[in-house]
Amino acid sequence: MLYPLRFRPRLKPRIWGGSTLIAKKGKGLRIDRSRQYGESWDLSGLRGDLSIVSNGMLKGNNIEELIEVYMGDLVGEKNFERFGVEFPLLIKMLDAQDTLSIQVHPNDEIAAERHDSYGKSEMWYITDCEQGASIYVGFKRPVSREEFIDAVITNRLPELLNRYEVKRGDVYFIPAGTIHTIGKGIELIEIQQTSDITYRVYDWDRVDSEGRPRELHTALAIDAIDFDSDEEYVLTKSPEVNSSVELIKREQFTANLLAIDGEYTRVLAALDTFVVYIVAEGELQIEAENHSEKLAVGELVLIPAEVNEVTIKGKGRLLEAYVE
Repeated sequence: MLYPLRFRPRLKPRIWGGSTLIAKKGKGLRIDRSRQYGESWDLSGLRGDLSIVSNGMLKGNNIEELIEVYMGDLVGEKNFERFGVEFPLLIKMLDAQDTLSIQVHPNDEIAAERHDSYGKSEMWYITDCEQGASIYVGFKRPVSREEFIDAVITNRLPELLNRYEVKRGDVYFIPAGTIHTIGKGIELIEIQQTSDITYRVYDWDRVDSEGRPRELHTALAIDAIDFDSDEEYVLTKSPEVNSSVELIKREQFTANLLAIDGEYTRVLAALDTFVVYIVAEGELQIEAENHSEKLAVGELVLIPAEVNEVTIKGKGRLLEAYVE
């Protein structure tokens, strides 16, 4: 019988990162601790960055090997038919000590044609932030391609974007094709499709460690940007204690938010899918199949599809993510 699976984080150096992820995720990892890390890839099915199990009898196996062996018992029959051995979600924790580039991710169609990849729609949960920290997501109004290009050339692109001042517990959805960036002083959990395709279009005149401007991808981005989106980007909701609220339900993934105080049993028998639980606030213990895992903020556990229920203990908030 499969059990709740934990994985070894993979820390990614980023020009805009800091040292927080080393303290939170770096224990036991062989990394250069003098570098700035901006992302922790906590569950990944991307080739070259496959997550490795860190607990139980399956310790040392990567996620692709597990899917090859356990197939629908691990990810659900429909997901195995749809994705094969590729795990369909990439889950990260980000520490932005400086502002990221303004960027866009292609949708499934463009990503498949150009990169033989999935597109990248994503969701953010703000776990911590400095006062006044903000994100930029989407255009304030419909924008033409010509106006966009002119704004990039004249360094006015931020003026065209929605700016949201964030606080802990805020949730945002960034569908593929949405222009966006994360501002300085923000820590967040990101749930996204399995993709690492990013087109940078504006980088605040920043240079890399060798004093060179980073590469921009404006020409590629033009066809990937949704200039007329009327998407609702803000998803912030507050569930009742020991219950859940749906944040987003799309073809790419479903995400719910649970508020826990004491003990709560979550029945999963009706779902033909894996479920990932990520602690967003507090400290929680997750029990299933006579196996228990204690998780802090940003830590996660993968519940195999064959598991019918989990018991959650403690006080905090928990993100629940899966693909149907």
